[in-house]
Amino acid sequence: MALPAGRPRPEPTPETRHFWDGTKAGELRLQRCQACEKTYFPPRPFCPACGSREVSVFAASGRATLHSYVIHHRKVPGFEPPYAIAVVELEEGPRMMTNIVDCAQTPEALQLNMQLEVAFTPMDDEITLPLFRPAQGGAA
Repeated sequence: MALPAGRPRPEPTPETRHFWDGTKAGELRLQRCQACEKTYFPPRPFCPACGSREVSVFAASGRATLHSYVIHHRKVPGFEPPYAIAVVELEEGPRMMTNIVDCAQTPEALQLNMQLEVAFTPMDDEITLPLFRPAQGGAA
């Protein structure tokens, strides 16, 4: 899938480098606190639940469910309307904002709690976006 020109490009930071390296390698990498075992997103060097800096990075399943969305109908640089701006709940627990691809951008097609899977979409040679699509076979 090719992305429309003009989409804003994420800029990796030292705290998010592992995440962007992961998407480029075809992995959705999350962090887990070693003290309280909470899995979290977005990336940061400390646990948002307990403040511990004892965190590890692991490859998540890439499976999620559709938690919430809006369908945007106005033209914005880098996006072709209509397109879904969504919050997905990852199988591991955290939620993330993304876009839903490879399905009609209608309320009939975008059902809450539908099973999704990550669709790694290259933006350029360095950045690959983790977009989501309906899970193959209907189950994640």
